[in-house]
Amino acid sequence: MVEYNTTNTPQYKKLYELLRKHINNGMYKEGDLLPSENELCITHNLTRPTVRQALQELVNDGYIKKQQGRGSVVNPLPKGIGILSLKGFTSAVGEKNLRTKIIVKPKLIKWEKPFMFDIAEEITEVGCIYMERLRFIDGIPRSYDINYIPNINLPRFISRNFENKSLFDIFREHYKIKVKGGEQKIRAIAADDKISEYLQMKNGQPILHLERKLDTNRIGFCFFSSFYCNTESDAIYGNF
Repeated sequence: MVEYNTTNTPQYKKLYELLRKHINNGMYKEGDLLPSENELCITHNLTRPTVRQALQELVNDGYIKKQQGRGSVVNPLPKGIGILSLKGFTSAVGEKNLRTKIIVKPKLIKWEKPFMFDIAEEITEVGCIYMERLRFIDGIPRSYDINYIPNINLPRFISRNFENKSLFDIFREHYKIKVKGGEQKIRAIAADDKISEYLQMKNGQPILHLERKLDTNRIGFCFFSSFYCNTESDAIYGNF
């Protein structure tokens, strides 16, 4: 049976999250078939329309493809650094390859002025949840990111454990917030002392800097990230 920590979450979302987790953790690998619609209905006591809606969500997010005569086939997880993906960094590189170290734990601050994107006055009035993270792929530091999140209806957010956790997953699972798109600015810069230390690079070595505004399914709610990414060994990719 599907279990979920939010009682009023739609049943198709619960099944989507369960299957998505099983794909990300390698239970279902590239080319594997998910259980049939009938099997999922029986196993999780769900109606066929509910199961079909969950599978369609997986199709929309690129996890599976539907093949006539076969069923739901798992797509390959992309290789490289998936910071452009709407599925998020963790989903893109795979949980087994990724480690997250929290440099600055979430804390409430005032919004920086000037800020990298224009934000409404009412957003500046509620304060900003600020967090810094270092992301490792196969033990090598690949990305350092700074996150700016409006302090709007996010109970217990600051007290949550973000070590080796996906920010996108926490938004989706605990607050029903899903990234739908956004804006980004990309430029190449020279790594300064701080960045070169975090990412184990030479001072002044070229590095990719991305500034992102991420729109969500919650009306009026978006959050922001500033990424510093070492792409010497890995390309970046993703749908945005």
